[in-house]
Amino acid sequence: MRKYGVLFVLLLSFSFVGILNDAEAEQPESSYWYPDELLNWSPEGDKDAVFNQSTVPLAEREGGKSEARLVALSAMNPSTSGVPSQGGNSFYANTFSYWQYVDLMVYWAGSAGEGIITPPSADVIDNAHRNGVPILGNVFFPPKVYGGKDEWVDQMLTQDEAGSFPAADQLLKVAAYYGFDGWFINQETEGGTPEDAKLMQAFLIYLQEKKPEHMEIMWYDSMTEDGSIDWQNYLTDKNKIFLQDGSMKVADHMFLNFWWSRQSQQQSADKAWEIGRSPYDLFAGIDVEANGYQTSINWENIFPEEQEALTSLGIYRPDWAYKDSKTMEEFYQKEQHFWTGAAGNPEHTDANPASWKGMAHYFDEKTVIDSMPFVTHFNTGSGQFFNVEGEKKSEREWNNRSVQDILPTWRWKTDNSLLSVDFTWDEAYTGGSSIAVTGDIEKGEKSRIDLYKTNINVEKHTQLALTYKSLSGEKLSMAVSFSDNPGEFTTFDLKKKSHGKWVTDQVSLKKFEGKTISTIGVEVEGNEVPVELYLGGLSVMNKSDMREKADAPSHADIIEVDFNKGIYADLRISWDQVDEAEKYEIYRRLPDGQKQFVGVSVNHVFYLENIKRSGKEDFTTFEVITVNDAGNRSKKSADLTLEWPPYPAPEADFTSDQTVAAPGQEIQFTSLASEVTEELQWTFEGADIETSTDPTPIVSYPDEGVYTVKLTAKNSEGEDTLIKENYITISEGAAEIRNLAASATATASGQCAQTEGPAYAIDGSLINNSKWCAIGDENWLQLDLGHIYQLAEFKIFHAEAGGEPAAFNTKIYSIETSIDGENWSEAVYENQNKADISSHAIPLTEARYVRLSIVQPTQGADKAARIFEFEVFGF
Repeated sequence: MRKYGVLFVLLLSFSFVGILNDAEAEQPESSYWYPDELLNWSPEGDKDAVFNQSTVPLAEREGGKSEARLVALSAMNPSTSGVPSQGGNSFYANTFSYWQYVDLMVYWAGSAGEGIITPPSADVIDNAHRNGVPILGNVFFPPKVYGGKDEWVDQMLTQDEAGSFPAADQLLKVAAYYGFDGWFINQETEGGTPEDAKLMQAFLIYLQEKKPEHMEIMWYDSMTEDGSIDWQNYLTDKNKIFLQDGSMKVADHMFLNFWWSRQSQQQSADKAWEIGRSPYDLFAGIDVEANGYQTSINWENIFPEEQEALTSLGIYRPDWAYKDSKTMEEFYQKEQHFWTGAAGNPEHTDANPASWKGMAHYFDEKTVIDSMPFVTHFNTGSGQFFNVEGEKKSEREWNNRSVQDILPTWRWKTDNSLLSVDFTWDEAYTGGSSIAVTGDIEKGEKSRIDLYKTNINVEKHTQLALTYKSLSGEKLSMAVSFSDNPGEFTTFDLKKKSHGKWVTDQVSLKKFEGKTISTIGVEVEGNEVPVELYLGGLSVMNKSDMREKADAPSHADIIEVDFNKGIYADLRISWDQVDEAEKYEIYRRLPDGQKQFVGVSVNHVFYLENIKRSGKEDFTTFEVITVNDAGNRSKKSADLTLEWPPYPAPEADFTSDQTVAAPGQEIQFTSLASEVTEELQWTFEGADIETSTDPTPIVSYPDEGVYTVKLTAKNSEGEDTLIKENYITISEGAAEIRNLAASATATASGQCAQTEGPAYAIDGSLINNSKWCAIGDENWLQLDLGHIYQLAEFKIFHAEAGGEPAAFNTKIYSIETSIDGENWSEAVYENQNKADISSHAIPLTEARYVRLSIVQPTQGADKAARIFEFEVFGF
């Protein structure tokens, strides 16, 4: 059997506004569809659609001498479903930043369990476009062993009476509305016929004829002219019909499967010329998903020494650097090694001939920096806090790739090795990051750091500015080269002393009017102490740009609001777009008069999640301000006001770490009373401590028996009491409690694959992907314990516990018990689980059979249940 070492493996791993009482302001999510859902999609019927629009146009860029291009097929998000439209609330995210070497990006996503058609998330489109990189969505027809269906292929290739392909029309409609640049078509569902192949070709030609000129269609080397799935690994007579048919262009590009050689590369190039296409429309694929820069690649087969490249290069899963890392620092170090080589300097990719040279060795860096104003704060697109002009405005973690700045072209290019240069997420001027420069250089010794490749024409009032913070007092200068002599640098001394605080200094380029800036860098001259310097911003602009005021937005409104427990709110808000707006910042006015940063958006809509009521306030006001392309903020704001519901009375609830214990054994109780609770009163019948006001009391029971527990929660608005009858069982037999599932027999509603059957959920292993998996609705896992036992607790190990994304953790499920396997009683119902491991202690229950029923298998719309272990404790 042929090994499936191909592209589908990847996809299995991803003013006052009144309250809208019926609205549910859920987190907007990026789109993903099955064919029937795509065919029925319209932006008018999708309330998330406007949040998924990119507002950043594709920038023009310059640079690059070779005709060979680089495409990256990258999983920018860990799953297809559950992807927030505008970033999220975690610092660690795939904030890919080496766009200067990428010519085309494919947003890698889609699976049989979630959806097979995936447009890029809006934040990734924004980021790619800001850096001048077109980005494609993905259409993935999986192999049948991984859930592929003939009907999905048939639905996509269905023609109407006029000969049109409605699915193709929808693909173009989606791309135009969301603002991305085309589609990658990956057909790997086997069983096709020659007629199917011709129909697929007709589908691609239809896309080619109907698409706007700027859109691109890329085909994956999988299906051949006889309809079978037979990866050719180079351009052949079997697969050429999906690239070119006579004078008819079928696809703009083809991604060639990974198993190519020097001979096949030459054959691909020759065949491309033969059919009237450039060999650089072919992208020879390399698979780096498993080993990143430790992948063995025979680069000579693509880039012969002292010759032009034979084809372009396709990189499958460079997101390895993110997946294989635990911290942001580790991720960025691996990215730097992958893209610029082991030396960490794109000028020295040959430092170790035997090592991975990086993409900078084969591809020139490109730049979009060709006009003023240009402003950057070295913001990587995520942070552990958010600063605005050196002042901390929020201490919450965040990520939003829509607002990633254009980052330095060279990482890191220095004229000597005296200084260490890297991003830091501990200091920031605006955003969540800056550049840290450290090193021990002698007094008077100089080191230059080249940062940006540019093509900016200097005008009479052009000024260059740098924002910096120094803890070491070194002399700092701006270093600039011009296009007429790019190797010669002019330095401009910066006069302002930092004294450990952020300062901004400016220099005039007036006497260089008419010249074109080629490189912008920084020169550091050593002092008597080691260098500790932070770069927080850099700009090139005219004086008029500095003075230009940003217009305030208007008509801010609440689209939807959803209240939770009376003290939390999720809001969808909007405002009118402002011309020349680069982005918008959203602030909350606190009762003490302070302003709290709550978000940033490049779109005119935004989602505010989990806004907590401040005390018992009746209203909360939010402000939206404009930030223009010169970094200037509007003095006025568009305001909107949220009216809170009446302050709620508390709700009592509690749990315990065990419900069955031996006499004298300690039991930990935990109050789950609602957050508005001001006072607690526990009653423990028969315990050593009969009452308590502690939220987490520890008690023990001296005598065997069955005991009731009561909790009363109170606040100024009222009180609530919860009594759990016969909740605690005290027995000498508690010492015999064990995991009964270990010797049980497991059955299930179904399974995803032969190696993902129900037995794998009780094998005691979390490694090697040992799990039960089932796709579809109403899935269940049932255990026959073999005998009737007294059950006390259940423990479920969800997807994240086995190393998969948290988005795949089971959200809604129930656990039932039965003595005879026919009559069932519900013991547990959970409708808000997010944890990787969930434990449920229950009153002692007699049963032989246990059934775990999956209501919502993931946090999003993925329909695959994933249970790595299901444990049942009793005696």
